[in-house]
Amino acid sequence: MKKYEYMSPCHFGLEAVLKREITDLGYEITNVQDGKVFYTGDISTCARANMFLRTTERVLLKVGSFKAETFDELFENTKGLPWEEFIPKEGKFWVSKANSINSKLFSPSDIQSIMKKAIVERLKTKYHVDWFDETGASYPIRVTILKDEVTVCIDTSGESLHRRGYRKLTSKAPITETLAAALIMLTPWNKDRILIDPFCGSGTIPIEAALIGARIAPGFKRTFLAETWSNIYPSEIWSEARAEADDMIIRDCKMSIQGYDIDGDIIKAARQNARLAGVEEMIHFQQKPVSELSSSKQYGFIITNPPYGERLEEKSALPELYREIGKAFGALDTWSYYIITSYEEAQKYIGRKANKNRKIYNGMMKTYLYQYLGPKPPKKQ
Repeated sequence: MKKYEYMSPCHFGLEAVLKREITDLGYEITNVQDGKVFYTGDISTCARANMFLRTTERVLLKVGSFKAETFDELFENTKGLPWEEFIPKEGKFWVSKANSINSKLFSPSDIQSIMKKAIVERLKTKYHVDWFDETGASYPIRVTILKDEVTVCIDTSGESLHRRGYRKLTSKAPITETLAAALIMLTPWNKDRILIDPFCGSGTIPIEAALIGARIAPGFKRTFLAETWSNIYPSEIWSEARAEADDMIIRDCKMSIQGYDIDGDIIKAARQNARLAGVEEMIHFQQKPVSELSSSKQYGFIITNPPYGERLEEKSALPELYREIGKAFGALDTWSYYIITSYEEAQKYIGRKANKNRKIYNGMMKTYLYQYLGPKPPKKQ
């Protein structure tokens, strides 16, 4: 069976999480770069990666790569790629995105225009036509240039994979579904352990935890652009991926997941989002401040994204807020805490240095995942 190379982007700092996900799906990693993981697979890989990967924004089908320092080299090398293997005669194609880092070619609009012309020239020769109506399926092309090395891919996902389809209502500064899933997967939490998010906003972290615990595939309730590419991907690979996802779900999954927020309206939104995700029975949402955080259970987990002072709070309010966080966490002395924030003085006001801290870029914002590791629960006899 024909092999393809795929590339999936992720948040900077979370490459290891995505790499593990891809390996667990059974695919071979070929390269890892900042914010990108490359891997090989067959035609079914496209459907399964889109369906099951929780921590990537997209699944990109790699067309090729080459070095280019001039626009002439960019044109000729783009023209030299086997576009007819990917784009049919009636296909609609355009360079939807071009990124350039530390390269001699740095104008996105020029890169997009030149590459489109090169692809047209190639396909004119292959299809023996002078004009393309482009009335068929869409093939958006994405290009990254890093140190003059050009990587050319076609986007199979369409709408970003962080859009699971459940989040209709959001708080002012929501965390993406892909980042929330990655944070949970960086911890040893499992569905048998209690989890609380005391700053849950529209519920993304609790909902992603419930999806992970119940083994509900992140792409289960949505469609993907490449489902329209009958020239590459037959319809059965998509139905097989959905059947596999359906078989995996734990239907009667019992979990103890809780989400708190001081805003009653946003708690209503979180409940609505959980309902759309099909996990409302697995999560208890409640309007209350972090100062009222308590639990009689031992060895639980806090995974949370508190205000940073970027948009939600004035900077002057943050020291008191983080003192409250430290006080509330101190009362749960067998618990583990995972806090993602860009607030540089978080540890100072929490009153404890984290056991570990991991730098993660949330978009262009540098954040830290502070990891306070509690004791391991005793082994069950």
